[in-house]
Amino acid sequence: MNDRAQELVDSMGIKLLLAAILIWDFITCAFGFNVSADNMIRIGLKRRPLDLYSVKGARIYAKDHHKRGSNRNFDALKDEIVYLKNYMDVQYFAEIGIGSPPQKFAVVFDTGSSNLWIPSSKCIFSIACYLRSRYRSRLSTTYTKIGKSCKIPFGTRSVRGFFSQDNTKVGNAVIKQQVFTEVTREGFFTFLRARYDGVLGLGFQDVAAGRVTPVWYNMLLQRIVTKPIFSFWLNRDPKSSFGGEILFGGVDSTHFRGQHTYVPVAQNGYWEIEIGDLFIGNNSTGLCRGGCPAIVDTGTSFLAGPTTILTQINHAIGAEGIVSMECKTVFSNYGNLIWENLISGLQPGRICHRIRLCKHNVSFDENVHSYEKKMVVRNSKLEKLSNDESALCSFCEMTVFWMQVEVRKERTKEKAFEYVNQLCEKLPDPRGKSFINCDVFSLPHITITIGNKSFPLSPDQYVIRIENNHGAHCVSGFTALDVHPRRPLWVLGDVFLRAYHTVFDFGNLQVGFAESA
Repeated sequence: MNDRAQELVDSMGIKLLLAAILIWDFITCAFGFNVSADNMIRIGLKRRPLDLYSVKGARIYAKDHHKRGSNRNFDALKDEIVYLKNYMDVQYFAEIGIGSPPQKFAVVFDTGSSNLWIPSSKCIFSIACYLRSRYRSRLSTTYTKIGKSCKIPFGTRSVRGFFSQDNTKVGNAVIKQQVFTEVTREGFFTFLRARYDGVLGLGFQDVAAGRVTPVWYNMLLQRIVTKPIFSFWLNRDPKSSFGGEILFGGVDSTHFRGQHTYVPVAQNGYWEIEIGDLFIGNNSTGLCRGGCPAIVDTGTSFLAGPTTILTQINHAIGAEGIVSMECKTVFSNYGNLIWENLISGLQPGRICHRIRLCKHNVSFDENVHSYEKKMVVRNSKLEKLSNDESALCSFCEMTVFWMQVEVRKERTKEKAFEYVNQLCEKLPDPRGKSFINCDVFSLPHITITIGNKSFPLSPDQYVIRIENNHGAHCVSGFTALDVHPRRPLWVLGDVFLRAYHTVFDFGNLQVGFAESA
């Protein structure tokens, strides 16, 4: 099946689901079944504070797979994102029940995945399983055996188990015969300190392992809720024991101010939307002026984005970074040449290919000056420093982008070079988070453009404060995520969702944001 056909099948699946709901509406009205048009399920969220261990251990991963069409041109490749995380930084969870009588489990309600999974009583070789609630099928009178094995991606690894079927209680509602995964193998270090038992995915069926029907779909099909929307509100008061609320089938007007700004879902696998330019203070970063994909994810605490922009944010907010000698060496060897090419009007996307630091999938300009060729041949320092051509290419492209921003601002060459050199010392640490001064009053707002409207984050919203026995520590709420240089991906996690009440409109395939109350 080709890509277009698969897209049509996925789209048709959603339409058939909604059509089934409409038919059921007609039947219940015609025959007088007692179904309320305002059925809703409220789920109160619990919140745990982040600690340094969970912050340092949090990771977000995304792989970019390319599917070739009939055209062999690089631009014709279809990008398909596989989005993964390890849930170490999860803060919000709630309790559900599985089985009859219900066995209780604390789960993460996660729009970034689609499966329901919890530990199994048959998980006997993983110490982590013994530290949390485990499902015991023999204790449930409504259990139905499936037994098919499955693997759910989880960070760089996966959890393994098998499918089962049982009644699932969410709030006061019971979903009949929900398919879920009994996990029999969990990573030791990944789950040892987790505060939750499993995950309840609220994404789309086409990215569910085994393509099983997600919980949210069954809520609609079984008429547990009648409106195909759900909404998230996260409490911004850090002292409150009430973490927030999920409302299935409706929107609570007390949780937001003004009107929601709605944007279409760009890809059905995830709640993926398109965002526009990002501003640091009043200064445009420029990278996403033509649009960038962003996944709206309730299952991660941070706001993730491309290193190119996060380095600029680190610099602006005084966050700690790592000094990159590759970045500095590329800049010192090619800075003047990059500047000259930008000033001369050469297309920025061709500069790194022209100086032979980016060699893949590009027809090189045969008229490259011999001076440029000699620079590549003689650059022995660069060859000794790194054999990773893709890394050198990335640093070159970042340097070009940063200089391009300075050229647009009409900065002098001296000022531009000083700024780029500083950015090479502020790269986000891929192994951890960036610490910053807890005095946040002087820091700039970071603003994301969505649907041609500005959504600013104030310093107290994007700075995460961690209290422990040694006092307070503050870390940046931004973390790096690099998928593909030509498709910068963002993840709008809890840092953003605490500031903005969010509506996930399944019926119209759109997401709405309004200022949180």
